[in-house]
Parts: sequence; structure tokens; C-alpha cells
Amino acid sequence: MTFGGRPAVDDLSLAVPTGSMFGLVGPNGAGKTTSLSMAVGLLRPQYGRSLVLGQDVWADPIGAKRLLGVLPDGLALPSQFTGSELLTYLGRLRGMDEQTIGLRRDELLWALDLADAGNAVIADYSAGMTKKIGLAAALLHGPRLLVLDEPFEAVDPISGAGIRSILVQFVRSGGTVVMSSHVMTLVEQLCSHIGVITGGRVVAAGTLDEIRGGTSLDDAFVRLVGTQSKGNQGLSWMRS
Repeated sequence: MTFGGRPAVDDLSLAVPTGSMFGLVGPNGAGKTTSLSMAVGLLRPQYGRSLVLGQDVWADPIGAKRLLGVLPDGLALPSQFTGSELLTYLGRLRGMDEQTIGLRRDELLWALDLADAGNAVIADYSAGMTKKIGLAAALLHGPRLLVLDEPFEAVDPISGAGIRSILVQFVRSGGTVVMSSHVMTLVEQLCSHIGVITGGRVVAAGTLDEIRGGTSLDDAFVRLVGTQSKGNQGLSWMRS
């Protein structure tokens, strides 16, 4: 996939083990969001394919998307809906029965600490609340694979702990999670498998221990990406 003649993703190939928590990490502009968008059917690749538990996202999009729950980057939601209305609407779009919609909607709002905001319009939600209602929408239909782009961004620590518990329970029940994040300590705590990409290419993929190689994930990331912050030298006009 190229943008403006420059490759954003270049012959990238990743296999995610079923039942794993898979962390996708890389520097800014590495191609994480583009890769995830192509994998779930939001952005059509120029070549290649994406399989979700054997279902081809592009050859059988309905079959594949029944198995998928997606929290994309830059999530746009109908701002005139309340959180409760949004989940009800999405459940109906997916053909779920009213009783199941109601039970899951109310439980998700409670679990994500949105029960009091369920009747508030999304236009009044904070960035963190918008992220959480997006996660609720991704979980509503009971997917087998969750693909989450920066799920903890703008989320407060208490809500973050709740989201971590939900994701761990999801994997323990047989689900699979793919999540991108810039927070290495979070990825290290949650993920059993890691993929590191830079320049649109995979530079390492494997279990957490394989990627760390006896060091911290932070250190392994710097070693694999092979870049050093230009800020290490400071700013010339701030030097005494």
C-alpha cells in the first residue's frame, strides 16, 4: 500500500496465533494503522489478502466480519446518538434479537463505567469515553477476534484496568486480540506475542520472550527499530 508514491506497508506478512493477545508495535508512521485497516477490511490493499479464522476478508467480507470486532483509529461515531442508542442500533444492524441486545448493552455499559453516560449523547463524551463506547460496540456481537488500534489511548487508569480485565477474560474464553500500542510496559504486561514493524515491514515477530531476548521490551524495540531520538542532543538554544 502506497500513499503519495511512498510505501506505507511493504509486503507485510503476519500470522496471529488463535487464543493469543498479540501486540503490534512500531514507531510513528511505521504502518501499524494502515496494516490493521487493511486486515479488517477498512482499506483495500493493492495486493495480498487477509484471513480471519480462515475467512477471507475481501472474498467473503460478511462471513469474516461476523467474527471480527474492530476499534479503529480516529473512530467516528454518530454524535447525535446516546451510548445506549448506538449499541441498540448496531445490534439491530447485525440482526441480533432485542433481548440479547438489551442484556449485552447494559452489561457493557456497566463494565466500561458508562452506565451513567448511557443516556448522554456521544457529542458530549470525552475522548476516553468515546474510546470506551467504541470498544463496547466492537464487543457487542460476541466476536472471536478483536482488532484494537490504541485501545488505551486517552483512557484513565481506572478505566484502563477495567479494559485490561475484559481483554484478559476475552482471551481466556477462547478469543484472540490484536492491539497496537506505543506503551511498551502495557504491551509487555498483556501480550503473549509481539510483532514489530517499521517502514511498513515486519522486523520481528514471535512470543514476548523471543522478542525481548532477555531484555526489556523497550530495549528490544530500540534495538530492532534501530533509531535514536534526535531529542537526545537537546535544543541548541536551550544549552547553557
